[in-house]
Formats: sequence, C-alpha cells, structure tokens
Amino acid sequence: MNLESNYDNHVMKSFEFESGRVLNDVNVEYSVTGVPKYDEDGNIVNAVIYFPTVVGGHSILSNFHDIIFDAHKDEYFFIKITSLGAPGSCSPSTTGLKYNFPDYTVKDRVNFKRQFLSEKFGKIKKVLGLIGEGTGGFEVYTWASEFPDEMEFILVLNSTYQTYGHRYVLIKAVEAMIDSCDDFYVDGYSVSVSKLIVAIARLMFVTYFSERIFNELSNDEMDVLMEDYVDETLFMDIYDFKSRNQCLLMYDTFDKLSNIKAKSLIIGIEDYLTFNTKKDILPLKDILDNSKIIVIKGEESFYEEPDYSDVGLEVVSFLEQFD
Repeated sequence: MNLESNYDNHVMKSFEFESGRVLNDVNVEYSVTGVPKYDEDGNIVNAVIYFPTVVGGHSILSNFHDIIFDAHKDEYFFIKITSLGAPGSCSPSTTGLKYNFPDYTVKDRVNFKRQFLSEKFGKIKKVLGLIGEGTGGFEVYTWASEFPDEMEFILVLNSTYQTYGHRYVLIKAVEAMIDSCDDFYVDGYSVSVSKLIVAIARLMFVTYFSERIFNELSNDEMDVLMEDYVDETLFMDIYDFKSRNQCLLMYDTFDKLSNIKAKSLIIGIEDYLTFNTKKDILPLKDILDNSKIIVIKGEESFYEEPDYSDVGLEVVSFLEQFD
C-alpha cells in the first residue's frame, strides 16, 4: 500500500497565518486509506494523521509501512496532508507568490491541517493519533503540545523538539547561500538560481546517511551517491525551500512539551547525523508522561539491509492499544 498515491485536493476559502496575513482559495493536497469508523454521534473516531519526512535520508518509517498501514487499514482511517508551504498544497511555487509568500511557522502548518480536517471531515472532533518522522515529527510535537486534548497517541521517529546545534548551523548556512544569490528576487528563469539549488543539494547530502555509513564509503562511492541525490532534488523549487528553511529555523516547542497528554512512542537512531539521540530522544523520558523511548542502532553497512524487526514488534504492540 502506498499512502502517497491517489492524491485529492480540497480548496479552503481562506487561511490566516499567525502573522495575520490571509490567503484566499487555499489548496490542500491529501490522500486517505482505510475505513472511517463513527461513534453514535456520527464523529469519525479512528483518524490517524501521517507526517512523513522530506525527500532524502533513510526513512525508518518506510520499513514499517506494511505494519502501520496495511496491517491496520481495517482499524484506522489514515490521512496524509501535504503541508502548508510544500508543493501540491498552498506554497510559494503553487500560488505564484514566490518570495512574497507569507512567512509561516510549524504551528501554521499544524493549523493548516486542523482547519482542513474541520472543513473536509467535519465529523473528526479528536484524531486517534499522529505519526511523524524527521521534520514531520516537528508538526507532531507542535500539535500535541499546543492542542494536547486532540489526540490519543503520538508516534515519532528520528525527530526533535527544537532547532539547535548542527541543524541550526546547517539551516543558517543554506539561508546565507540563498541570500547571496542576487537573482533570487528576479522573476523568471536564472542560471545562478539553478546552480544555487545544486549547491544546496550537495550541502544537504550530509543529512542523508548515518555517521557509520559516511565513514564506510570511499570518496568515489560518495561522489556517485551525491550526484544521484542532487538529481533527485533538481526539481526542488527554491522559493518553497527558502520558506520551509525559515520555518524550521524558528522551530522550538521545548517549553511546551510537558503539555503533551497523548501516549507516546519515540524512536531514534543512535548515530544519525541530523538528530542526536542524547539530546533529542533520551531527555523525553523525563518530560513526556506515559511515554516509551526506543533507541536503535543505525545501518551496520551501506550494503546490508538493516534489521528493524524488533522495533517493528514494538510499533505493533504500541498500536494494538488503540485498535
């Protein structure tokens, strides 16, 4: 089953950002799978919202697609909503606003999805759960801490609750690269902007593997993989990317984590370069009530498929509480 196929669209009459700016005729791209269940008042009670990571990097969640989606499609009604600012939904590129698109926050992204759910599936007063990975986890933490009564569980993989350290420096470096491009604010095609996208992609490649894998590969192997990665990102829109980059730069929900009431399963990889388990994962044991924290080893080798069967069983056990 592929939750990313068979997209549909819904147009919201308007959406107001935290900044106060309002856009009209706001498109929302989404997909669903599974069968909704209703209570006696006609409210959908088994909605699970899915927040995937962005393109690039190794996805833990992809290893659990069968477990989470296929094995639970009769119990859950899965909804994937393309985030505010991302192509498909309302974004700088799809609206044509480019650099004039409103600045947005992670909370704006959450409210964008909450408003969509209310308009499209008005009979969802409370979602069953939120499942997110990587930057998708940013939205899960934000939703669960800002609106703690709106879900029963959260499942977060390889994510964090704030932008700091390595991630902060990486985002600031990309911001400086974009600001150095004189053609960024010039409408129409620009060779320098195209070269900028390639340069950013090569920099972002550092987030693609675990530390162990980076140290295993030769420079020649790294060059081949880097160029493959760059090829995958050539269709990235620089205006979408800059808006998202600015959003992530301001992300910080640490002070509100204690608000979370949902049962929580948090999973991280111990040697992942982008997220640090000692800072991003383990401290949650003392912050989140009713939570379980799991740290797993990363890939032993680039040439061997990692075995996530044990953690897969943990995911199954966790989800069975809500069937």
